[in-house]
Amino acid sequence: MPRLPDPDLEQRILEAASRLWARGGEKALTMRGIAKAAGTTTPTVYERYRDREDILRALRTETRRELITALRRTRTLRESVERYIEFALEHRYAYEVLFDGVGKPPSLHEPWPSFNLIRDRVARRLGGTPRQYTRLMLSLWSLMHGAAMLIIRGEFEGALRTQTAHACLDAFDAVVNGARSGRIPRSGPKFPPNLILGEGDESRVGNGNGAEKKSARTKRRR
Repeated sequence: MPRLPDPDLEQRILEAASRLWARGGEKALTMRGIAKAAGTTTPTVYERYRDREDILRALRTETRRELITALRRTRTLRESVERYIEFALEHRYAYEVLFDGVGKPPSLHEPWPSFNLIRDRVARRLGGTPRQYTRLMLSLWSLMHGAAMLIIRGEFEGALRTQTAHACLDAFDAVVNGARSGRIPRSGPKFPPNLILGEGDESRVGNGNGAEKKSARTKRRR
């Protein structure tokens, strides 16, 4: 009698990969290790995913989809930040994988829907276009991601966990309100126009030569 297909297998593979990556990084993430953690065989994993990078790409795509779905259910900017932190804590392994190497290809040139949604809401609050607020969004993103990873890696519980999350929310409000009133100081060099984030193939980290964009396209053609 032929074996019935397992409808949950791909999800188990992705969940296993996220756990292994978060716990041991690149060295822990082997196709054999993923198969064992997912309760299947190595050939079965290869039937569904070409290699480790293919699994990581699928995991990032799935995590981004779940995160943006959660954020779209919120109505206000503060609610979206609160839900962002909650999502990170509820999906800690997948969340850690999502941001590992996020500033380099291929992740740099993949869609960043949650980044864009929050930046769009900031622009609606303050006026102007979303791209005007990329530097401000870096400040806000640092707050959200920093709080989430501090709680995750620090294993915060109870009052410490709750207070850290709310401290982040309060700081987020303070930064946005400061931007509205023009009272946020700026340090360092002028923000470069070629530092573009969250816009797929157009994203680049501002080194001026477009090498990161070219590199990503070259990899996709191989």
